[in-house]
Amino acid sequence: MIRLCAAPLALAVFAAHAPACSAAPPTTPEERLAARLEWFQDLRFGFFVHFGIYSQWGCIESWPLVAADTWARPDDLPAWVERGKDLERFQRDYRALNTTFNPMRLDPKAWAAAAKDAGMKYFVFTTKHHDGFSMFDTRQTDYRITHPDCPFSRDPRANVTKVLFDAFRAEGFGIGAYFSKSDWHHPGYWSPGTPAKDRNPNYDTLKETERWAGFVKFVHGQVEELMTGYGPIDILWLDGGQVRPPRQDIRMDDLAAMARRHQPGLIIVDRTVGGKYEDYRTPEQEVPDKPLDGVWESCITMGKQWSYKPDDRYKSVRELVHLLVDVVAKGGNLLLNVGPQPDGQLPPPALERMRAIGAWMRVNGEAIHGTRPVAPYKEGRVCLTKKGGAVYAILLAGEGEEAPPARVALKSLRPKPGSTVRLLGFGPVPWKEDGTGVVLEVPEAAEKSPPCRDAFVFRLDVE
Repeated sequence: MIRLCAAPLALAVFAAHAPACSAAPPTTPEERLAARLEWFQDLRFGFFVHFGIYSQWGCIESWPLVAADTWARPDDLPAWVERGKDLERFQRDYRALNTTFNPMRLDPKAWAAAAKDAGMKYFVFTTKHHDGFSMFDTRQTDYRITHPDCPFSRDPRANVTKVLFDAFRAEGFGIGAYFSKSDWHHPGYWSPGTPAKDRNPNYDTLKETERWAGFVKFVHGQVEELMTGYGPIDILWLDGGQVRPPRQDIRMDDLAAMARRHQPGLIIVDRTVGGKYEDYRTPEQEVPDKPLDGVWESCITMGKQWSYKPDDRYKSVRELVHLLVDVVAKGGNLLLNVGPQPDGQLPPPALERMRAIGAWMRVNGEAIHGTRPVAPYKEGRVCLTKKGGAVYAILLAGEGEEAPPARVALKSLRPKPGSTVRLLGFGPVPWKEDGTGVVLEVPEAAEKSPPCRDAFVFRLDVE
């Protein structure tokens, strides 16, 4: 692992996140990025938030605007049914949601406190989704939360991106700015007067070069605003993977150079595009079957929908703990998403689960944060992580199981002779070799009064 110590001015953006050490700081762009990705992997657990004008309708964010994406306008969506399933009317009223958006119960400090309590270490926020409504004080468009057309513009918290980033940064979080490269409100992407059939520009960008150049200038302008007016940014999380050469070339070389000039050490995620600006991969709503090469992060919703949905079906605490363990054991980060209510509050079911995850993390967080994968990654119901000379064997509780079993057999691990195996939150656990591996003999006291729920962690010193 590359360790950072006294960072020069060029690294000040991320020096606060770097552990102390005696090694020299990175000097080349490649070394700097490698160090930043090591830092990112240490975090392991992040908080993703989709919040915007769409939250008022409880609909899927942005996608209902696309004619071809009928899946985003289901028959049980009230806003769709109330408008007679008329797409033109639906689009018109959706775009006007900026005039009613007023999340008066937004409490950035409460969000940050809830995420910190859950054991999360970085925060990614939707500064602008594909619908083009900016959740920050951009000067590039009037379609923004701080414009007088939006009732929340008169609130001191109106620059939502800034107040959220400030609140999370104050709690020690890494900061990620989600930003959509596509913009279905900008005339340089969807030209007015011409029907847009799908998510792509509704004109030939290779022929109408001036129109496309205007859109590229707009994108660069908005990204530069985010990189200069919102404090240290750790991750630029770019969505809209269809925006790529040759037909949707937004000059990524220039954009990345500009962003990193303002934010040295910035991690850039040009997701699904591949190439030199996809610094880590982001499988969506899935966990790979086996560890991926390189750095990666699964972005997954706590409920069924990215944005707020009334009566959404949330995953159970046990599902979420097992999800986190599974991802981390395979070497990934989990970016867990919650969609806030239109009033700005996090939904009670989400908060309940975050508190329960936090209770588990307070006992077992050392098996998650700062760890790396270790083969064979999983043995039956036991997932493995490693940190230094310790391996953590994380036993996923079975159905109806509320305490660790009396015996846990492991074939892939051998504790260091004479070392002590510990059940986190409890204490020493006797162990013995049985010819095929080791057997951990869980004391009866731990069975009667388990240290946590959902998954039980044994620390083995192996080096």
